[in-house]
Amino acid sequence: MNEHVFQCPYCWEEISMLLDASVNSQTYIEDCEVCCNPIEIFVRFEENELIEFSANSIEQ
Repeated sequence: MNEHVFQCPYCWEEISMLLDASVNSQTYIEDCEVCCNPIEIFVRFEENELIEFSANSIEQ
């Protein structure tokens, strides 16, 4: 597991998240721990190293 810190696209608070490097490419929804809005998370790893990360708001 790799810890990654990013800003929530809604409330701009810093969020810390553990990322699983055993899956090379992942997209999932995670609620912000501060404002509870849904965030679409995309991560990509190569050789257990994070090479791409995005955290986007979801259109409602």
